[in-house]
Amino acid sequence: MEAQRIAVDAVVALTDCDRDAVTAFIRKLYLAGVRDPKRLTFKGLQALRT
Repeated sequence: MEAQRIAVDAVVALTDCDRDAVTAFIRKLYLAGVRDPKRLTFKGLQALRT
């Protein structure tokens, strides 16, 4: 869960997006098996970029 927290904090800081939306997306990735904070952050930034 530490990786998830790090990724959420990074994406929110970089995008100023809604924290709840970022948390929901990152949680889905985390539960799907992605555990690397860098990967979670990268995927989160890709998804919230648009």
